Amino acid sequence: MDDGELTDAERRVWAAMPAGTRAALAELSGADLRSLLLGVARDRAAIVRPSEVVRRWREDRFVRPAGADSRVLARVEARMWQLLPADVSGVELSPVVPVGACSAVAPGSQNRIVTTMRASEVLSDPTNALAIEAAVRRRRQDEVHLAAAHRVLRAQDFGSGASSHFRLFALVSSARDTGSGSTQARLLVRHLTYWQTVLGELAPAAAPQLHVTTLDDDVVVRERLADTVRPALDEGAVPLVNEPERTRGRGYYTGCALRISLLDGDLEIGDGGLTDWTARLSGDAKERCLISCLATERLAGHVAH
Repeated sequence: MDDGELTDAERRVWAAMPAGTRAALAELSGADLRSLLLGVARDRAAIVRPSEVVRRWREDRFVRPAGADSRVLARVEARMWQLLPADVSGVELSPVVPVGACSAVAPGSQNRIVTTMRASEVLSDPTNALAIEAAVRRRRQDEVHLAAAHRVLRAQDFGSGASSHFRLFALVSSARDTGSGSTQARLLVRHLTYWQTVLGELAPAAAPQLHVTTLDDDVVVRERLADTVRPALDEGAVPLVNEPERTRGRGYYTGCALRISLLDGDLEIGDGGLTDWTARLSGDAKERCLISCLATERLAGHVAH
């Protein structure tokens, strides 16, 4: 990294260090650098007082407990698992993933992710982790459908009083392209039908909607949405709404993006879309991948009791 890429805070820290410190650290092996940082962390932890732990517990948005009722959340997620098709494999993800699990396949700053000292990062999005697992499983399976429910931690500040961690229920599907957009259509029907079922049962009075946006003027995907996806969802209790004005997600999703909402679109509780992640992870351009996820704490606040 050259000096032009440093933040003001980084420049201030390096300026306070003895000359040559930055170059010496850059030359350390990964194992030696981790040993050094772990030693620094051990020394810092040794001088922490109980009162400081309590203060951090009150003030640090990374560690404060969530405001959700765990019993309500558990009931909601249990029912979501029950509603999953039998051929979807549940995955209990690790709290950490390899460094670059997100940035290696999708645009986004590593500054939004909590990176550890052990060549890993705290899970910030279960769809990225599931995509890696899907790419691994696709070596021995014709088609892969995975699901996970996980509490994620993100480094960006979401505003006053907002938690930096929350639970997501995620789906990832990966299969080989069979041409004419048929694979993408089949995966879209699968995910959207599931979310339609979940919302129709758990929050019918909250005016749920599913939104779809065609990206990059993808004519094939647009045609499959019209002749395959929409007819498959027309009889469901939750409407599928076109959202052509959406701009968020362009460059992140390919072909089309999804949005899951309550209150006639005013409260977003989920997102998703087609990606090239398993294609990039496997080195096979014919791989097709669909991801989608829902914030279960937001859903739980509108579940009919």
